[in-house]
Amino acid sequence: MSKQLHLNAFLMSTGHHEASWRLPESNPFANTSIEHYQELARIAERGLFDSVFFADSPALFGEVGRRPAGSLEPTVLLTAIAAVTSRIGLIATASTTYNDPFNLARRFASVDHVSGGRAGWNVVTTAGPDAAKNFNLADQPAHAERYDRAAEFLEVAYKLWDSWQDDAAIADKEAGVWAVNDRVVPIDHVGRHFQVRGPLNLPRSPQGHPLIVQAGSSEDGKGLAARYAEAVFTAQQTLADAQDFYRDLKARTAALGRDPETIKILPGIVPVIGSTVEEAQRLERQLDELIQPEYARLQLAKTLRVAPEALPLDQQLPAELPDEDEIEGAKSRYTLIVTLARREKLTVRELIGRLGGGRGHRTFTGTPDQVADAIEQWFAAGAADGFNIMPPVLPSGLTVFVDEVIPILQRRGLFRTEYTGTTLRDHYGLARPAGRSTVLQEATG
Repeated sequence: MSKQLHLNAFLMSTGHHEASWRLPESNPFANTSIEHYQELARIAERGLFDSVFFADSPALFGEVGRRPAGSLEPTVLLTAIAAVTSRIGLIATASTTYNDPFNLARRFASVDHVSGGRAGWNVVTTAGPDAAKNFNLADQPAHAERYDRAAEFLEVAYKLWDSWQDDAAIADKEAGVWAVNDRVVPIDHVGRHFQVRGPLNLPRSPQGHPLIVQAGSSEDGKGLAARYAEAVFTAQQTLADAQDFYRDLKARTAALGRDPETIKILPGIVPVIGSTVEEAQRLERQLDELIQPEYARLQLAKTLRVAPEALPLDQQLPAELPDEDEIEGAKSRYTLIVTLARREKLTVRELIGRLGGGRGHRTFTGTPDQVADAIEQWFAAGAADGFNIMPPVLPSGLTVFVDEVIPILQRRGLFRTEYTGTTLRDHYGLARPAGRSTVLQEATG
C-alpha cells in the first residue's frame, strides 16, 4: 500500500474562527457542553480520523469579550468521549511547566486504560506570564529552562509508565497472588528538576506509553520533538516553509538515531468549504465581518509584546518590534505572524482577518475538490505526513469535511477506508514500546 495521510481533528468550541460563535446556528455555550464534543468525536470517527485533539492552557485564554472563553479540563473530556467512541485516538494538551510528572503520567495512563489504548499527550511548556501567576510565580520561567524541565519531565514519565512489567499482574486466584512484587519497582529518579520515587500506582497501559505529541516550532521545541515526539502539530503558511520544517525535523530525528518515519508532521489547516468557490468565499466574508477588531487588536498586541496604541488598524505593523530572541514564549508563532504581515504588506486590520480563522495556521477557502487538492499538494511535495484539520465552524465544518472531502481523498488512495487497528499507535503505524520485562529478557537472553 502506498503512503497514506494521517488526519487529526482539532476541536475548539464553536470552531476555530473567532467569530464562529456569532453565527445564527452556533451554540455560544458549546465550550462547556460535553454532548457537543461527544457528537464532534462521533463525526470524526465516522470520517476515520486518526484522532481528535484538544488544546489547553492553565490560564484563561484571550479576552472573554471576544469569543467563548474557558474550557473543560481536556483529560476529563477525553474520558467522556472514550465512552461514546471505539476507535478514534484521543489527544489532550498538558503543560510540563505547571504540573508534576507523577500526576500527569497517571492521568494519561488512566485515559489509555479507559479508552482501550487510544490516549495521546500533547506536551507543551506553556508560554506567557498569566499561567505563571496562577502557580505562585511572578513571571514565566525562561524559554530554555522550560524546555529543560520538559525533557526531564518526559524521562520521568517514561520511567513511571515502565515501572510495572507487562506481566506483573498474574491474578492467580488459587495461589492468592494478584501481582508479582518484584515486577513492580520504584524508579528512584533524582534529577535537576524532579525527585520521584515511584512506582506508578497503575499497571502498564494498553499502548505501553501514551502517544507523545509536541507542538512547538522554536529551536528548543524542534529539539524536544526530535528526541521524544511521535507526532508534531505545526503552523506553516507556505509550501516552501513547510518543506523546510519537514526536512529539518526529519533530519534532526535521524541524527538522534530514530527512524524519521516514527515522527508524523501535521501542519494545521483551516478549510473554509463551499459547494462552489463563491459559496466558500461568502462564508469566509461572513465570518470575517463578524470579527470584533478592537478585541482582536488587544490579543495581537499581547502576542507581539507591544501596546495596542502602536497598532493602528489601517496601518502596517510598526517597523520596530521585539526581536524573536527577546520573546520568552511562543517564539515560533511570533515569527510566523510578523513574517506573514511583512511578506504580504498587510495592515493590522487585514492581519487580524488572516489570523481570525486559525491564529497563524494556514486558511484555505474553496470547494471540496480544491481542499483535497491543497492537502494532496503538500503531502506529495514532502511538506507533511498529514494534517491537523481545524474547522472554522463546528459542527458544520467538520461534517462537510467528513462527508465531502474524505471521500475524495479515499478515491485518490490517500486515506484509509476503514480502521485496521484499535489503538492510536496502530493508526499512526507505530509499534508499542517494549516494557521493562521485555527489555530485561532481551538483555539476559
